Parts: sequence; structure tokens; C-alpha cells
Amino acid sequence: MPMHEPPHDLTGLSLEQIAQLAADRKLPPVEKWNPSHCGHSAMRIARDGTWYHEGSPISRPPMVRLFSTILRREPDGSFVLVTPVEKLVIDVEDAPFVAVELKSEGEGKDRTLAFRLNTGDLVVAGEKHPLQLRIGGDGPHPYLEVRQGLEALVSRSVYYELADLALAEGNRPIGLWSDDIFFPLDTGA
Repeated sequence: MPMHEPPHDLTGLSLEQIAQLAADRKLPPVEKWNPSHCGHSAMRIARDGTWYHEGSPISRPPMVRLFSTILRREPDGSFVLVTPVEKLVIDVEDAPFVAVELKSEGEGKDRTLAFRLNTGDLVVAGEKHPLQLRIGGDGPHPYLEVRQGLEALVSRSVYYELADLALAEGNRPIGLWSDDIFFPLDTGA
């Protein structure tokens, strides 16, 4: 399966181009593969999105990108790397992806928010990719649904961009529209 080089940033792309690139991305049908469990992968994904194998960071972005395409969330909440012939557990400290860049076009109900993930994936927030705020022991954290139970933690800098946009827009509750869906960014506290 050919892997196309992900964009390095969203600056030069229109949201229409971003949406098309996201739609064109063909992923393996991991939801159809049900091999027997084969053990642990000796891999983990840190909270900052860094992938590790046997305690060492995986330094080749194309390798991380490839592994990310065979990542699946199981019904029990665990994460596995799956192929047609094997299924290996992978430890995930928080979310398997991190949203590292934001592109916003439009205002109010006409706004669209697109995110670039640490793996190069492009996701447009909307009905299939909701944005939600969760409160943890260390405060609020926004997450973006990527695919089939897999989420991206929105990086702190991108969260600040979202908050600035939301505050400037003045919605009550505080939040933003994207692709005809309103996403509250207020904890209600």
C-alpha cells in the first residue's frame, strides 16, 4: 500500500484541499481483521505522542505513520496493532495521536476547523470527528475523535488557539462551530 507524504503544515492548504486529502487517505481495514492475540508489541505511545519500542523512541516518522495505520481500539478499551495474521498489545499513556496544528476558516456557524496530527493525518472536526473537553486531575484537556475509538489529544498550543478563537467569537457557552456542529470548550465551572 503506497504511503503518501503527509503535509508538513497546513499553511498553504485551503480547507477544501485538507478535507479532500483526509477523504482520500486509504487505511487498512483493521476492523475486519480478527487474528488471535499474539502477545505484547514491546511498544508504547507516550502522552506527548512519541512512539517507543523496547524503551527507545522510534525516530523514523514513516515507521510511526505506518504503525499508526494498523492501530485499533478494542471493545475493552485496550489498544492493539493488528494485521491479518497477528494482534499485539500496545500501551497508550493517554491518546494515541496528538493534534499539533490547527487551521480555521470562516466565522460562527460557517467556521471549519482542521487539525494536523503528529502522524501527518488530517482531520476536520465535525459530526464524525467530534471535539470534546474532558476534565482530568490536571485540568481540562480537549480531544478529537480520529477514527473508530481512536482519539487525538489536542496539544496545549492548539488548545490556546481554539480558546482564543472561541473567546473572540463570544459564544455562550464558550465554544466553536465546525462543519455545522457546535463544540463547547467551556468546562461549565
